Amino acid sequence: MRSCGLTPLRALLLSALFLLAVIRPAAAAAVLSVTQVAPGIYVHLGPHEIPDTRNHGAIANIGFIVGERCVAVIDTGGNPDQGRALLNAVRHHTDKPICYVINTHVHPDHIYGNSVFKANGVKFVGHSLLGRAMAARGPFYLAKAKELLGIDLTSGNLIPPDIAVEKELDVDLGGRILKLTAHQPAHTDSDLSIYDPLTDTLWLADLLFLEHLPVIDGSLKGWLAEIDRLERRNYKVVIPGHGSIVTDWPQSLQPEKRYLQTLLTDLRAWIKNGGFLEQAVEAVGYEAKAEWKLFEDFHRKNVSTAFAELEWED
Repeated sequence: MRSCGLTPLRALLLSALFLLAVIRPAAAAAVLSVTQVAPGIYVHLGPHEIPDTRNHGAIANIGFIVGERCVAVIDTGGNPDQGRALLNAVRHHTDKPICYVINTHVHPDHIYGNSVFKANGVKFVGHSLLGRAMAARGPFYLAKAKELLGIDLTSGNLIPPDIAVEKELDVDLGGRILKLTAHQPAHTDSDLSIYDPLTDTLWLADLLFLEHLPVIDGSLKGWLAEIDRLERRNYKVVIPGHGSIVTDWPQSLQPEKRYLQTLLTDLRAWIKNGGFLEQAVEAVGYEAKAEWKLFEDFHRKNVSTAFAELEWED
């Protein structure tokens, strides 16, 4: 008589299916860890890491702001799964609907969760140049996502702004008006900051790096000009794109300013003396190496970007 018991192989398969049934709902229900840094303002702090196939690009500070009527999400993360976890965090902390997704610039660690938030009533907001930047960089970003981050993306993951900010724009969350500012080329050419007068909080995103070496993908001179304007006033709380929450503004801005200013001064002198780029990337700015994480990963690129900008200045 054939036994009605399970064979070892079938038992193993059933166990595997059971584990998948348990694991998948748990993954779908993941809630991103966030901290309330000011009343109604929640932030997830990303690690200081290079985006790779282990962290899947989830390295930036992202979060949301809650008003009386609705919620504004500020950046959506480095991959769709992180975006879902952020969406779950919003739902965990408030029953208010999301009305805005505000992207602070074009870099993948800030926008790859966008598609998770696409729904009726949700408007995407960004710098007036963000849509163009997404279109120009999108094909390369999508082609490299699997190789560099270990994630599969399509053009549907890159959602350009419905609302483009030319200079300044107020968005109303109900009892809370956020003031958005489109900056000139600095970290990128599509930098946007968010100010909340209710709590005197400035969400500066990647216009401010702490601990993590600043990354120039726009204009060195433009970034220093923005820093000059930003440091003229005080803010109770400042949220960087990478690094810890700031409560001693503008003191905490000074390391970034010093690094960028040194690059400007030293590269101008290098170029004036007839120096070449190939030597500059190995010689300029290394006195700051001990002050920054990921220095070796980004400094040479910063020198190259700044050299190209300064080489032809009047």
